[in-house]
Amino acid sequence: MGIRKARTTDVAKIGELLSQLGYPTDRVALGCKLNYLSQDTDHLCLVYEQDGVVLAFIAVCFVPQMAVSNDLALIGYFAVEQQARRKGIGKQLEAYCEQLARERNCNCIQVHCNSKRIDAHRFYERQGYQESPKYFSKKLF
Repeated sequence: MGIRKARTTDVAKIGELLSQLGYPTDRVALGCKLNYLSQDTDHLCLVYEQDGVVLAFIAVCFVPQMAVSNDLALIGYFAVEQQARRKGIGKQLEAYCEQLARERNCNCIQVHCNSKRIDAHRFYERQGYQESPKYFSKKLF
């Protein structure tokens, strides 16, 4: 039981978790993306595994900042199996990422969370996150 780096053998379960968030995913494309990101030291995909079963995953990116000495950590995706929620798994994954961010000289972790995910908002607030008032996005296709 514990946290480890995601492997290509985790693609099916990560795809299921993404589907639970409303992101249907092409497993072949997801496998390619996971393989690509696993070779980049600024990207990390972790899973929480218990008794050989993946129950959660988190993807984090470390971004160098031009204007300040500290860097930024961005959580891109974070999902816990619906039946495994409220058992501390998400808290452990988030705390692990926070520690990694501190080790990489990040002074901030950010996450974009859809406005409809009220339970996720409560989770992030319990972990010490504060809502930022502006977020801009431009669709490219």
